[in-house]
Amino acid sequence: MNSNDITKGILKAIAYIVGIALLLLFIYKIQSTILYIVIAAIISLIGLPIVEFLKTKLKFNNTLAVIVSMITIISLLSSLIGLLIPLVVEQGQNLSLLNINELESTVESLYEKVIHYLSNNNIDINNSLIKSNLFSKFDYSIIPNFLNAIISGFGSFSIALFSIIFISFFLLKDSKLLEQGVLTFVTNRNEDGTKRSMNDIKNLLSRYFVGLVLQISILFIIYTIILLIFGVNNAVVIAFLCALLNLIPFIGPMIGLVLMVFLTMTSFIGSDFQTVILPKTIFVLIGFLVGQLVDNFFSQPIIFSKSVKSHPLEIFLVISMAGVLFGIVGLIVAIPLYTSIKVILKEFLSENQIVKKLTKNL
Repeated sequence: MNSNDITKGILKAIAYIVGIALLLLFIYKIQSTILYIVIAAIISLIGLPIVEFLKTKLKFNNTLAVIVSMITIISLLSSLIGLLIPLVVEQGQNLSLLNINELESTVESLYEKVIHYLSNNNIDINNSLIKSNLFSKFDYSIIPNFLNAIISGFGSFSIALFSIIFISFFLLKDSKLLEQGVLTFVTNRNEDGTKRSMNDIKNLLSRYFVGLVLQISILFIIYTIILLIFGVNNAVVIAFLCALLNLIPFIGPMIGLVLMVFLTMTSFIGSDFQTVILPKTIFVLIGFLVGQLVDNFFSQPIIFSKSVKSHPLEIFLVISMAGVLFGIVGLIVAIPLYTSIKVILKEFLSENQIVKKLTKNL
């Protein structure tokens, strides 16, 4: 190997590195657009069964079916947002989120009531815990600052919403649009297999996302009933937020549990701890656990087995490994990504024994 070959090799390696760096920079710069496309793709997958129903059962043409489907989805989202915004504002006022001193006083009052109850019932508590001001070092300004950041983001939210609706409409109207974009980077030899894989992925993920909507709805109904029975303020918004957090496997339900217990206790902050706050919180906690049992042993197994055609244990292991490797993002994308990989492996490596066992239900 002479010096010219070495020079060419070095220049080629530098060119590859520069090219990859530019590609990553480009992806970073357009990350918001990529996010819009991903969300629009999910919406189109959810709307796909509606479009197919309107086309096959009601004999709508494609464009009309897509328009009706988009109007349906937008109407549901608008109704939900219209319901939640005033409730969130009211809940924020109840928690004194815009008044740091009142918020701090509320939290510390609740803390003192818990300690006082435990002390009166001869429950041994570490004295240092009682004497220490547990919340004195917490920066309560984080909460109103966070709310202000959300409010300031409404302007960009309107642009994002328009972009997502626009992209979703055309993804639904021309279901081959995304497929054609992917096929641009596929060789002619693999084109047919790629088409079959994308069609299978689209059908499986469509059922999966519709199943997720059903899963959240079941939890939302259970939580709402429980909170309404025990007179918790703004039961609907609390139930919806806790149900929505269930989209994050493992971590989401735990955050939802803390959120529901905290908001239940603060709803009765002016009442007696022993006769009102504690009993109602315990009953709400039991109701939350009942909802989780229904979700874990009824909703999820049916959704996962029917939609992505994977065993619940298989899904559990995949989510666990994805969470360890990639954190919360891994927990959220684990099932869609794993399903897509299984379909692709079945199409292109169908003779492999391991692939055969993994994809025998597909």
